[in-house]
Amino acid sequence: MTEQTGGILPAYLVVGDDDLKRQTVMKRLRMRLEEAGDLSFNLDEFTGESADADALLNACATIPFASEKRLVIVTNAEKLKKDAQERIATYLSDPVPTTVLMLVATSLAKNTKLYKACAKIGPTAIIDCAMPKRDKLERMVRDMAPAHGATISAQAAKRLVELVGEDTVHIDKELEKLATAHSGNAPISVEEVEDQVAGISEPKPWEFTDAFSARDLARCIALKRKMPSVSSHALLGMCTNRLRELICARTMSDAGSRSTTALAEQIGTVDWKVKNHFSYAQRFEADELISALCASADTERQMKSGADADTAFMDWVVSVLKRAR
Repeated sequence: MTEQTGGILPAYLVVGDDDLKRQTVMKRLRMRLEEAGDLSFNLDEFTGESADADALLNACATIPFASEKRLVIVTNAEKLKKDAQERIATYLSDPVPTTVLMLVATSLAKNTKLYKACAKIGPTAIIDCAMPKRDKLERMVRDMAPAHGATISAQAAKRLVELVGEDTVHIDKELEKLATAHSGNAPISVEEVEDQVAGISEPKPWEFTDAFSARDLARCIALKRKMPSVSSHALLGMCTNRLRELICARTMSDAGSRSTTALAEQIGTVDWKVKNHFSYAQRFEADELISALCASADTERQMKSGADADTAFMDWVVSVLKRAR
């Protein structure tokens, strides 16, 4: 472990797909280093795609001027050439104590030499900036709002994520605009979000399959209209796979078992991906699921034989989800 004066380590790996968190971490580290001296002459920045290993390591070896520390930032570190990654990993075995090397990456495999070298620097050297799961992201939006002088309701936070997507930088900017226009002490409402935020996020395919599984025909129709880049062929395949999973869930449930762990093992996935499968399966009779699966093969043949793919697919969806009167 290589702890330094003031608790600042000689290297950090800021890794994850949450852009806002990465930017926040980088900003805070720069502010801490600026307290120790002027970074104007003590900052070098590189990008992984074009970084020259010699220049980068020379920057790390340079003595700071009129400051206790110097900062070397490498963005897109996952795109560093293999030789550069290995040389940086070697450098990290004995880093220059007056330099802070900040490697910033969207992702970096834990089995790489560079990741392992960073981890050996200290327990706080790896800063996880992974995007939270959708439900936690909505909670995070609510936690972000007070920084802009407002609060936001749970439903409004959910709607904001639906409209903007999972880009936390964009979410933060939209929250700032909403808070500026908001008046009073009540939380920002769904109506305000819908009125002021332009929807730019195309729904994810899994949102359609979840609506399909929930037997929510109206939502399926609404989602399909907002998914121009996702083919009906792909959605049919995903819905067909989901039907097989629900048949398995229904069979297990009818036999008296509702273990998500057992279901996940049976269909070859992880627990959290099937957490709602038993409740979804109960929305269909067993024979409805089997009939829907058989009908999907006919629909696929129609789509491949020249029928309009979108029409054939949605006709199948309607036939599967409509309830008998």
